Amino acid sequence: MVSLSRQLAQWVVGLSYDDLPPAVVDRAKGVTLHSLASVLLGSQSRSGQSAVQLITADESGVNRGATVMVDGTTVTKGGAAFANAEMAMSGGKLDSFRMLTHPGTSILPGAFVAAETAGVSGKEFLTGVAVGYEVMERLASDFIPTVMSRGFHAGPVFGIFGPAMAAAKILNLTEEEVNNTIALCVHLAAGNLEGPRGGGRALREGAAVRNAMLAVALAQMGQVGGETTLEGEAGFYHAYTGNNQGKLTYSFVGDTQTSLDKITTGLGKDWMFLETLYRIYSTAGYNIAHVDVSAQLCIENDIKYEDVERVEAVVNWMETQYPSPAFPSRREDGEAQTGGTKYYTAYGVAMRGFPVLRSQQMGVADGDGDPPEVLDLMHRVEVIPSHNMTLFGPRITVFTKDGKSYTKQSTGREFMWDFEEEAGRIRDVIPGLPIPEAQFEEIIATCRDLDQQDRADKLIQLTLKQG
Repeated sequence: MVSLSRQLAQWVVGLSYDDLPPAVVDRAKGVTLHSLASVLLGSQSRSGQSAVQLITADESGVNRGATVMVDGTTVTKGGAAFANAEMAMSGGKLDSFRMLTHPGTSILPGAFVAAETAGVSGKEFLTGVAVGYEVMERLASDFIPTVMSRGFHAGPVFGIFGPAMAAAKILNLTEEEVNNTIALCVHLAAGNLEGPRGGGRALREGAAVRNAMLAVALAQMGQVGGETTLEGEAGFYHAYTGNNQGKLTYSFVGDTQTSLDKITTGLGKDWMFLETLYRIYSTAGYNIAHVDVSAQLCIENDIKYEDVERVEAVVNWMETQYPSPAFPSRREDGEAQTGGTKYYTAYGVAMRGFPVLRSQQMGVADGDGDPPEVLDLMHRVEVIPSHNMTLFGPRITVFTKDGKSYTKQSTGREFMWDFEEEAGRIRDVIPGLPIPEAQFEEIIATCRDLDQQDRADKLIQLTLKQG
């Protein structure tokens, strides 16, 4: 039988830009724009600046490397990938796949390093981005909750594969080199939950993409990684999920059996990449729908804050126990607190939206304080866990003081929008950016026409501060 890594490698090498459906190209442009906005915001955060200082202090002066975005320093390829990923993460404008992974925070930094190295066109870049997302998300898909329950963080554990595959495609690696890259990623994959539980800060996608660049470089040099590193008896899935038979400890919808064969079923036809959604608000991803769905419900029915008696939100059960029911660091169905699900639901009801530049968790462009209506109403919001609800798909019911009730059911797909919707909504970050509005508009226009660009790395130059 052909190994999983070999099947993936054959698909990666054989895929061309012309094989990409229009929706996939559109989503690749959108996630690129979203990531660049997050890098720009994150360049002003303490953690983003610390990452840049760490790398530039050790690596500035490199002759043949890659560019640290916004800063402009040339450093090693791994160093640039790390710094750019850390800025993307701290900027808070992440994309999300099945709640607990944020593919763009590692894939886009890796893809840009490869694009700059090889001087590729926009079409080649977009093909690499699509490859990176599809491979990473297929590897992660059903296994995310189980990986989290074993003390690993699924974000960086799976986050190494995406940038490695994007870079491998952009750099035109052979099938054997791609196969070895996947195997080497298995050796280098890492990420743990305990540090943040004890008051520390997790080392996440920044480390994953730096290791991804190492895996690609080793494969290019001829390092052999092995053939069955994913599904083998001592392979990746045995190590990170406890078995190689598809048995799950946890799942989002209660089904505790899957199959490793599903990873490659329909590859290139059924694009899992299209499930990637935009986390437009800088909060845990499962909160974003609580803002928009609650706001829309109140707008549609002209419900005002002073009319509201209480609010109920029925949600996927795993969204109430972050990051895993095995090791919960917070319970969203417990006492109301600022920055929690009840807070964001109350914000949507009372204020009919949430400021895109507001970021309590990440310290980016904080607002002027919480409205008293939100702080009052959040104590009258009940969050109800359910095994039958889709991810990011709460059912919101507002009970009014006149005895009536109004309900709106989210689909879980509200934030899976096209490029033009992304361009419209991401513009709200402009007042908080370190570059002029006209420069960011040029980034938007370049992303929109990326398949017409001779050089994808033009976008890197557009993040640099003028003067």
